[in-house]
Amino acid sequence: MEDLPRQDSPRVLKVLEALKQASQELQTHPSPDSAESNSSAINALLELETESDSLLSRDPHLSALSQHLATLKTLVASLRKPNTHHSIMSFLTRRASAQSLSRLAGSIESEIQAWIDRESLESLTRALKQKDPVGNEDELIKLLTRFEDRVSQGFNRGLQDLVLKSKVLNLLESVLCDSNTSKRVREHCAFAIAALIKFNKDVFVGQVLMGATIKALLTMASTNSIRVLCTLVRTIKSPLVDEIEFDGQIPKIIGLLNWDDVEMRVMAFVCVLEIGYFGRKEAIDAMLEEGLIEKLVELQRSELGGDLMELEMYDEEGENKGGCREKRLLERRPFSSCVARFAVQLEVGEGLRQRERRAFKQHILVRVREASISDAEAATIIAEVLWGSSP
Repeated sequence: MEDLPRQDSPRVLKVLEALKQASQELQTHPSPDSAESNSSAINALLELETESDSLLSRDPHLSALSQHLATLKTLVASLRKPNTHHSIMSFLTRRASAQSLSRLAGSIESEIQAWIDRESLESLTRALKQKDPVGNEDELIKLLTRFEDRVSQGFNRGLQDLVLKSKVLNLLESVLCDSNTSKRVREHCAFAIAALIKFNKDVFVGQVLMGATIKALLTMASTNSIRVLCTLVRTIKSPLVDEIEFDGQIPKIIGLLNWDDVEMRVMAFVCVLEIGYFGRKEAIDAMLEEGLIEKLVELQRSELGGDLMELEMYDEEGENKGGCREKRLLERRPFSSCVARFAVQLEVGEGLRQRERRAFKQHILVRVREASISDAEAATIIAEVLWGSSP
């Protein structure tokens, strides 16, 4: 049997969405009582079963759903029979039937979601394969957003199988790396890749580590691409930082701290903090060799910097509310105490041994003294580094 004609898909989707909503309601209220078994959810499912029989039977992927709906019709009919016996056995039988009704509604919902997932992935892969997606940019972004939302709902074995079969991760990376594609589309491809890694890191991380995703994110150099890079570092941790360092991408990240755009500098600093937390000795060495501490001292000296203790002392926004107050201060002055915040990441992070932490702290102190323009500035930053600051 051939798949459903493409022009019928929107009509089927409308029917299936109605079936899905009704099945969800039925799982919540699978009443065994005959008076209540005439619920709107059951009636809706039965009406749709009659209406959609010919439509669903034309798609082999919906055959199991058609069987579930036929079973539902039989089960509901038995529940609606007049109950002339009021024995315990009769009561238990009807209770068991109600539970079967709830399980059946769950199976109906699963089959519907599987069909929607398959159709959505097919639409997305077709759109990604187009040589000139710019003409359909809005539609492609809509499909990418829908895919990202779906995989963000959590792991699902059937969805994973569909993703692997469709090779959609290869297509996403291919579009991400295509400089002729609009930045908007590339950013949404990056969001989708990050969502897939969080969906199941063990299955999809290998391709990201071996592919060109990281280089493409840094080449694109937008705030969203660096935000995705930060997400990937938090998800994949030290192995990704190792790859970033091995591929020579650390200088690009440190270079972003020099951009005129404040938001980009802030995102680059967030990325530096993430690398500081998960990075091993080689990655930290690479950042320090690129003049990271000198740049952080400069940023802390700027109008967007300062030190947190002094800012809290002279803050006029009202009573101290702990972390909330510090968060407000960092929103106004994102580079406040940035040297100490980086040092704390090394101290509490996962990538370094204890002796390496001690050595790096001493190295940071030396560089702070060299980069400071006054003894007072050096003393303030060194005190923060020695005593620690909130990461």
